[in-house]
Amino acid sequence: MKMRQVSLLFLIFLLFQTVHSWKKDEFRNCNQTPFCKRGRLRKPGACHLIAHDVSISDGDLTAKLIPRAPHDQDQDQDQIKPLTLSLSAYQDGIMRLKIDEDPSLEPPKKRFQVPDVIIPEFETKKLWLQSVSTERISGDDGSLSSVVYLSDGYEAVLRHDPFEVYVREKSGNRRIISLNSHGLFDFEQLRVKKEDEDWEERFRGHTDTRPYGPQSISFDVSFYGSDFVYGIPEHATSFALKPTRGPGVEESEPYRLFNLDVFEYIHDSPFGIYGSIPFMVSHGKSGKSSGFFWLNAAEMQIDVLANGWDAEDGILMPTGQSRIDTFWMTEAGIVDTFFFVGPGPKDVVKQYTSVTGLPAMPQLFSTAYHQCRWNYRDEEDVENVDSKFDEHDIPYDVLWLDIEHTDGKRYFTWDKLLFPHPDEMQRKLATKGRHMVTIVDPHIKRDESFHLHKDATQRGYYVKDATGKDYDGWCWPGSSSYPDMLNPEIRSWWGDKFSYENYIGSTPSLYIWNDMNEPSVFNGPEVTMPRDALHLGGVEHRELHNAYGYYFHMATADGLLKRGHGKDRPFVLSRALFAGSQRYGAVWTGDNSADWDQLRVSVPMILTLGLTGMSFSGADVGGFFGNPEPELLVRWYQLGAYYPFFRGHAHHDTKRREPWLFGERNTELMRDAIRVRYTLLPYFYTLFREANVTGVPVVRPLWMEFPSDETAFSNDEAFMVGNSLLVQGIYSERAKYASVYLPGKELWYDLRTGTPSKGGKIHKLEVSEESIPAFQRAGTIVPRKDRFRRSSTQMVHDPYTLVIALNSSQAAEGELYLDDGKSFDFKHGAYIHRRFVFSNGQLTSSNMASPSLSKSRFSSECIIERIILLEYTPGSKSALVEPGNQKAEIELGPLGLGRRGGGAAVTIRKPGVKVTEDWTIKIL
Repeated sequence: MKMRQVSLLFLIFLLFQTVHSWKKDEFRNCNQTPFCKRGRLRKPGACHLIAHDVSISDGDLTAKLIPRAPHDQDQDQDQIKPLTLSLSAYQDGIMRLKIDEDPSLEPPKKRFQVPDVIIPEFETKKLWLQSVSTERISGDDGSLSSVVYLSDGYEAVLRHDPFEVYVREKSGNRRIISLNSHGLFDFEQLRVKKEDEDWEERFRGHTDTRPYGPQSISFDVSFYGSDFVYGIPEHATSFALKPTRGPGVEESEPYRLFNLDVFEYIHDSPFGIYGSIPFMVSHGKSGKSSGFFWLNAAEMQIDVLANGWDAEDGILMPTGQSRIDTFWMTEAGIVDTFFFVGPGPKDVVKQYTSVTGLPAMPQLFSTAYHQCRWNYRDEEDVENVDSKFDEHDIPYDVLWLDIEHTDGKRYFTWDKLLFPHPDEMQRKLATKGRHMVTIVDPHIKRDESFHLHKDATQRGYYVKDATGKDYDGWCWPGSSSYPDMLNPEIRSWWGDKFSYENYIGSTPSLYIWNDMNEPSVFNGPEVTMPRDALHLGGVEHRELHNAYGYYFHMATADGLLKRGHGKDRPFVLSRALFAGSQRYGAVWTGDNSADWDQLRVSVPMILTLGLTGMSFSGADVGGFFGNPEPELLVRWYQLGAYYPFFRGHAHHDTKRREPWLFGERNTELMRDAIRVRYTLLPYFYTLFREANVTGVPVVRPLWMEFPSDETAFSNDEAFMVGNSLLVQGIYSERAKYASVYLPGKELWYDLRTGTPSKGGKIHKLEVSEESIPAFQRAGTIVPRKDRFRRSSTQMVHDPYTLVIALNSSQAAEGELYLDDGKSFDFKHGAYIHRRFVFSNGQLTSSNMASPSLSKSRFSSECIIERIILLEYTPGSKSALVEPGNQKAEIELGPLGLGRRGGGAAVTIRKPGVKVTEDWTIKIL
């Protein structure tokens, strides 16, 4: 009877969660978070630490940070012990600064350092510092400073008194980034609790025992030559981060980084949601960028300080440069920070991903359209949805199953009544080249008859509560426990569960979705795990909270890798994310809502994720909560077709919203939007490869391609797809016009009509229900596939179209990358990478692939079927194809993107050249 009452209460709780939107008071604000409140009260110049015993040791610049003098210490600060500082230089202009307690002084415990985020290759790029010079730098109050080489053109500087660290240009000593310039550094050292102290913290009926007491760290970081700062996802707010403190700023919260399960998050808020990447990028009118990354997985709060916030602090700062000051606070951990000098925006992203890893190369199918719902009811529902896509000639690649497909929310199982033949269901999809994704969350149902729970309990694999017992929290299955994913042994054990023998009913066409991995705990403080829960080695959950979902994502991806014997690229979608998540798959922006504001904010959210390494991201098309009006749904499909990750998804309380349920005209519009994505798949796949090699995101802010264009700096309604396409969403109902800013000096061509528009100005354009504004940049070549199939897999052998948008010099260039779309053979040279250049009336194809020592090869019989020339004056009727001395016809043909084919353009028909070969086509 008692269990039935508990179950009833839980069902009521779930119902409450389902029908009520996010409530602000369920989560802590800065004033309710003691370390944040203390940090914000700190005044400039409060830090009295000085750098002592500065020397070179093991290739690093090292020092001890000690109080300037005993009389400078406040009451109770007599316990301050020296901190260790090390400054390291790495290739490509990266400086690493670490500050920690001195282990030789035996602190009460070792502070947590986040493992398995920095890639091993990064350590091989360390520059072993040989010498340090000492100088008195004007403007630094005549204090002694130690200067070391960072890279050609850059130096790292450690000022001794007061302690400050910064990077500067050698020529002119122009600063790039500095830490503790305003003296806000604070490091609460671990100590023994006094008898009269109460270290516990309480919030909404929850008590955090805090056995090690206050251990927060805070400091200021300044970006020089900067007009805007970006990054630090995940927040539903503008791309350029707004000030949170200072003159002209109304009462505001800092940007919070604390992974939380937030129902129906609100837009335009600094509140932290599902992911945390403590990486900030600055950019300024000089066209230069810089970056700062703090490797720390505890809760973090970051203030962006408004100009003039420090007007009365009396601290002299370098003048003649614009500057943005920021203030970083965290609850625990150490200082492990990285300074990136840029100087270009793409350089900063490359530097960051050289530390945390490059984005994984996705399988081709995963870059196409995904259809999801909580939940497709049963096998008959799956079959019906699949057949309806075919009936309405709408391509799709992946059908998803949410939690209801399982046996009582036990993951790796199937409801035997609803899904009695899961392997056969998957094979039916696979015959059309389609795939399936099922959900696997981190909470394991505490049921003695469930083999997974029994095994985890016997092995001692669960996270412990503060008393050392298996932590028991509530989630979808009811009473649940959570594997300790910090432990590599447990991650390996988890990965084994994805084998075909363990995950019965799974097939090679099944991939995985990790949800609720913040971790979400319905009855936990702030709907997550208590901070005093314990992980491997006695590490408190507070120390690694933001990385828990990252380790879960890693374990799942590694499991799929093992399942395919290392030959099959995993696809895993994760809701929680941290620095490095880009190595393991895709992410999405979580439980958004069906309204225009959420459509609008999806763009800055995706831009921010891309800027911080997470190239493969998207938002739920249509909004997860609520019922979108047909116009909103159509506009969302039209925009979502350009998201890197393109998925329609909806809550189980919403009306069904598959694309054919809104009348023939709306079906036509949504079909057209989805087909645009399939047409552009060759271009998208080429961009995913660029991200995989360089870290540069698929979807980019305008200023990444036009770094000196000030009008672009705060524009987050439009975005670039690669370097060639510009897309502007429509964010209001019944819109008749759209204002679109087209950067640069060259023309831009409407993607559907080929109509040219001038760059460097705002255009007021008429819009129709047919499409959203999208343009191809003059001087680029975009590869397409124009034949419509059921899925991307069925398009593999189809011919290509090249769209050449000529610039004022009648020239253009572009690339095409292709491989087998699924294996890792591309790492051994099995791929095709072509460069296309049009100049002087001639198109040339040349090989960009690195010469491979391997025998691995990839071949394709695909040909170029059409070559479309935008802004080319028609004259000649033919072109000469070499080698072969063949002629190809030139005519005026349809541009061919979208349902009606758009405008007309000069077209070279059937040149018949293979994508694998070198050739030239000269217009006669």
